[in-house]
Amino acid sequence: MIKFIEAIFQNFSTWGLPVLVLLLGVVEFSLGLYKRKWNKNERILDIVCFTIPKLVVRPLVAYFGLKFLPVLLPGFKAAFEWVPFWWGFFIICIADDLTQYWYHRLHHEVPFLWRFHRTHHSAPYMGMAMASRQNIIYTIFFSQTYLTTALVYIGLGYPALFVKSIKSIITTLAHSSIPWDKPFYEKKWLNPIAWVLERLISTPATHHAHHADSNDDGIGHYKGNFGNMFFVWDVIFGTGLITRKYPESYGIQHYQEEEWYAQFMWPIFKSRKEGSELSHNGPMVHEDPTTPVAAATATISEPISAKTSLELT
Repeated sequence: MIKFIEAIFQNFSTWGLPVLVLLLGVVEFSLGLYKRKWNKNERILDIVCFTIPKLVVRPLVAYFGLKFLPVLLPGFKAAFEWVPFWWGFFIICIADDLTQYWYHRLHHEVPFLWRFHRTHHSAPYMGMAMASRQNIIYTIFFSQTYLTTALVYIGLGYPALFVKSIKSIITTLAHSSIPWDKPFYEKKWLNPIAWVLERLISTPATHHAHHADSNDDGIGHYKGNFGNMFFVWDVIFGTGLITRKYPESYGIQHYQEEEWYAQFMWPIFKSRKEGSELSHNGPMVHEDPTTPVAAATATISEPISAKTSLELT
């Protein structure tokens, strides 16, 4: 049984995740959950963002990382093999996801960084297609890209494999347009589980709120809900909002459907759309149309508030 579980996680880190994304994507399309918003430009962007990091970025980082680390840390190869699996699993879960929480949050707080993360939020839909949608620079500096390679080198590759697989499942399902968490809210006997679940990990309801194009309805919360695998960071740092509801619309209100290559490779390639955040000499951030004019001097189109109280439901 243990060998079978190991095989699942080993395969998940290679071809398992693409298969899961493909199967769920087929279900989403069959149910019409993209609402005809997946045009040619969006399709190319989503496919490129899904394939290039897996086929180019991560293999290159792993190859050169394992060549460079013995020179940088000659005495640390397999140095932590003695660490028990569950201790390694716990430590990596915390270190990896907490780092990603702040990496993600800073890209909403710092105007200069916003345009590197904007690609992920430009999609006017939620689903498997856009789950990996990121600017290439954001991906290259993504902490997990290097952490996994370093952990393999120091002897913690086995627990890192399990963390990566579980995290991929949680974050993929949180982006899905299939509201798998809804039964936990609707069935009273499941409510206690829902209360724990939605505060522990990212769910469609909490993460969809982060991708909403407005905060006006009391459901959208692109100013918070930054957690990737664990939502508990939003609870701890006061950036969480739990409503158990789903936004009516997603994306960026001032989205100009910039060319896929500009969204994927800005600032190497820039958009030809005049006034776009990704165009030559374009604004660093757009004024948020949902805020008063006085807020125009706010840092980043108001994609974050420093603290937001958690609505306990």
